[in-house]
Amino acid sequence: MAISGGKMRTVDPATSNAAGSNAHAPAVAVVIPAYNEENAIIPTIEKVRQVLNEAKIPFELVVVNDGSKDGTAAAAKTTGVHLVDFPHNGGYGRALKAGIAVTKAPLVAIIDADGTYPAEMLPQMIEMAAYNQMVVGDRGVAMKGVPMIRKPAKWVLNNLASYLAGHKITDLNSGLRVFQRPELERFIHLLPNAFSFTTTITLCMLASGFNVSYLPITYGKRVGVSKIKAVDFFRFMMLVFRLTVYFQPLRIFLPLGAFMFLIGVGKAVYDVWIDNLSETAIFGMLGAIVIWSFGLIADMMARMQLRPPGA
Repeated sequence: MAISGGKMRTVDPATSNAAGSNAHAPAVAVVIPAYNEENAIIPTIEKVRQVLNEAKIPFELVVVNDGSKDGTAAAAKTTGVHLVDFPHNGGYGRALKAGIAVTKAPLVAIIDADGTYPAEMLPQMIEMAAYNQMVVGDRGVAMKGVPMIRKPAKWVLNNLASYLAGHKITDLNSGLRVFQRPELERFIHLLPNAFSFTTTITLCMLASGFNVSYLPITYGKRVGVSKIKAVDFFRFMMLVFRLTVYFQPLRIFLPLGAFMFLIGVGKAVYDVWIDNLSETAIFGMLGAIVIWSFGLIADMMARMQLRPPGA
């Protein structure tokens, strides 16, 4: 089926997936987003199929070509995979959401097309998903396959997100994950079209109290060139703050208000010492009360927004 005007085209041959095309309903949908990955896409597809077939796990497999300018789409088609083909690049998150939308299995797995993530870990992650709403392939603190220049930024981002989410996050934006579909789809409307898809879903799951487990994996050297730019670090930072305000606003408003209050109290003590009380001290303490009030209102709104449907 082809749709013009910038919309996606899907190709779904009858020979799509060996395990997914048998009489058993697929247990897991594997979504592979791809942008300019012509050298890695075929090995990735073949490896995923091999691993899941050997594990006897019924699956459906979707590759989303996100407007690649090379031969990614043509290469994927040769494998007989279900292909969602966008004529223009729209972002990592958009590609994942499109792949999720055309699948039906109760579990959803995502894996990058660049050869960095071990498909061999999928069966164990799928097994863990029976009692976790999300299972993440954890590249670890060292993240050996990550370029050295990106490691400090990742460390800062992971630790900031861990503090704001109130949970230890060992890998904030790993591209190898398995989800339970109902919980994933609950947050689809919040998930962005850009690289921050994985960051967002991590904070959504943790802030909502869902079970999230991390499984250590070996992160390999990618095939081709990374699509992440330096400016994306600042976008991730802003996203972490925005999501914290949305889900757990008191983690930002309480310390900010406390900082203002301490400034006001400190200035008041100093003013009493010099016998010259100023309005600065009063404004500091009043500012703290205003900030705390905003935080309480935001927290009440967040609790109402996050109530389960029908509650």
